[in-house]
Amino acid sequence: MRPTLDEIFDEPDEFGLLDVKLRSGRAAAGTDKGLQVIGQVNAFVATHGRAPSVEAADHDEMRLAIIWAAIAKDPSAQVIEADMHGLLSPPTQPQPSWRDEPLAEAVPDSLDDIFDDDELDVDPSLITLRHTTAAVYRHQPDHRADFVPCRDFEQYRARFEQMQAMLEEGEREATPVKKWAVLEPLEGDFFIRNGLLALIAEKSEMTTRGGSRDHRLRVIFSNATESDPLMSSFRKSLNDDKTARMVQKVGLGPLDPDWEADQLEMTGTIYVARSRSDDPTISEQRMILHKIGVTSQDVQRRVADARNDPTFLLAPVEIVATYSLKNLPRRRVEQLLHKFFAAARPAELQVADRFGRKVHPKEWFYVLPEHVGQAAKLIGDGTLHQFYYDVSNQEIRRKADV
Repeated sequence: MRPTLDEIFDEPDEFGLLDVKLRSGRAAAGTDKGLQVIGQVNAFVATHGRAPSVEAADHDEMRLAIIWAAIAKDPSAQVIEADMHGLLSPPTQPQPSWRDEPLAEAVPDSLDDIFDDDELDVDPSLITLRHTTAAVYRHQPDHRADFVPCRDFEQYRARFEQMQAMLEEGEREATPVKKWAVLEPLEGDFFIRNGLLALIAEKSEMTTRGGSRDHRLRVIFSNATESDPLMSSFRKSLNDDKTARMVQKVGLGPLDPDWEADQLEMTGTIYVARSRSDDPTISEQRMILHKIGVTSQDVQRRVADARNDPTFLLAPVEIVATYSLKNLPRRRVEQLLHKFFAAARPAELQVADRFGRKVHPKEWFYVLPEHVGQAAKLIGDGTLHQFYYDVSNQEIRRKADV
């Protein structure tokens, strides 16, 4: 029969195997070992300016930090005396934790309070805005393409009724506008936007807007309203409208005679504008330098956003003369006038847009308003080709008189 443990321990311990003396934690750490470790820690702090970290990527530093943490829990008097950097001195106040809720008075009320702090030494270059456009030069349109009543809607009513009938009878097809499609609307084109037929009644001169070339449109809707958005804005509105449609043209392509069946040959207005720019190079010749344009919409609405339009020299303008067109294509009339006065176009005229790029408007001429009126009358009579503009004498002369 085997003896039990109690019987075994009750037997005499003739070899002293059970005579075990427990050692204290301080003794376990070892005074000599503690002095050795504090020496290594002192050297580490002198080199790196900090105590070793248990989270260090370096294995030797991490090992030293673990050993030092064990000794620092119960250091001997010799270890405390050898502490050259006060690592074992109790902190004067507990270090705050990011987990603690901040005091109400410690939370700044504004950015000014932060930057006004005397203890905050910030390089001025870090809080100084650079490469930004001053507020006075930013694009701040005073004209919005709002919907307004179309005063001459009766001139277009028949076209809307005809197009609606053809769509219902299947003679015309309305196809969806593809997402992000780059459309180039022309005068006479029809679209469906927000459930309304939309007619492109006018596509004005090309201009530079926001660094890209663009056109101002006159869009008339079947509910007798109109708007004058930029072509890029109108294109975006079609892309944003999931129900938008484009009414297909008649014919097979630009070479087909029926392709231009929708083109408008409506009446309009020739206008002569004078710049109110403060630029000395422009203001000095204000009374002789004029812009010649043709529009089908209200002239004042056409020039409402002049100060943001490079076509108008990025400045407000005043209308000094207008001349009515009857049964003449606006675009063709504008081309004839610009070609007729081409010799009076200032070659040096240019303006810098808000991005600093040079823009050379082509619609400005050294002419008087009455010269434009005479040319408009000659266009109406069909005799403009018999005359030319004499720049040196500033008068319109018949070619036979040369």
